[in-house]
Amino acid sequence: MAEIGMRIGIDLGGTKIEALAIDEHGIELARHRVDTPRDDYEATIKAIVALVHRMEAETGKTGTVGAGIPGTISRVTGLVKNANSTWLNGRPFHRDLIATLGREVRVANDANCLAVSEATDGAAAGVRFVYGVILGTGCGGGVALEGCVHDGPNGVAGEWGHNPLPWPKPEESPGPLCYCGKRGCMEMWVSGTGIALDYKNVTGRARTTREIVADFAAGDPAAAETVERFEDRLARGLSNVINILDPDVIVVGGGVSRIEHIYAALPKLLPKYVFGGEASTPVVQAKYGDSSGVRGAAWLWPNKRV
Repeated sequence: MAEIGMRIGIDLGGTKIEALAIDEHGIELARHRVDTPRDDYEATIKAIVALVHRMEAETGKTGTVGAGIPGTISRVTGLVKNANSTWLNGRPFHRDLIATLGREVRVANDANCLAVSEATDGAAAGVRFVYGVILGTGCGGGVALEGCVHDGPNGVAGEWGHNPLPWPKPEESPGPLCYCGKRGCMEMWVSGTGIALDYKNVTGRARTTREIVADFAAGDPAAAETVERFEDRLARGLSNVINILDPDVIVVGGGVSRIEHIYAALPKLLPKYVFGGEASTPVVQAKYGDSSGVRGAAWLWPNKRV
């Protein structure tokens, strides 16, 4: 078994592709980011390959490569499915990346990468069963068991974002239409997109999630009501995760995770919805923030290689 030296992680997002090189201790060696060539599959593959070559040229080392994507690879077809970057769906992304790079590549869902990152050396370091949540433009979830991805036979373990909002109120039913074709998915309620949509539907005014959060911090009543609805919906969704999986810790990443009020509100809200009225599950902010996904992609390779 040979030691792995440099690891390269790729985080393929809807607006940017980030590449990170780390050593065996998780120390950053290089980092670069480019815009995602939206709706252009071939250009997306080329951009990733160019980033890998750039990292290796800059460091003078050859690294293992792991990639996190906003979807999953079907075990049946080998094609991408469930990606909200829809131009990836139905494409042999994993095979094409291996062929273009000329080496083995490991690919996982981006929320699984977040969970692996935080379980390896982040906010949940050393914890056996980590549930990772991404609250960003969309809403994802992933599972790390003993520091490794658990994705299940269908590649959808932890995908709470496409379960319906539990215990919907009359005004929440049937819910907004999701890109997956169903209505009322958690993604349409607790993502950044969902928060902005809820604010507009209630107030009639269009504001970005960033603006809503700033207004909330400044004491704006409409923003405060929006955040209150968001936190209650988040608690309802996570209560189902706890009821089914009961993870040791829930780690939250993505842009929306920076709303600090979440971490004070959830411990009070979760017992209302978790079976038995108890919820001692820690809910913590990702240590590496927006970099958790790309670090987890790098850590898809274990410490030793056969």
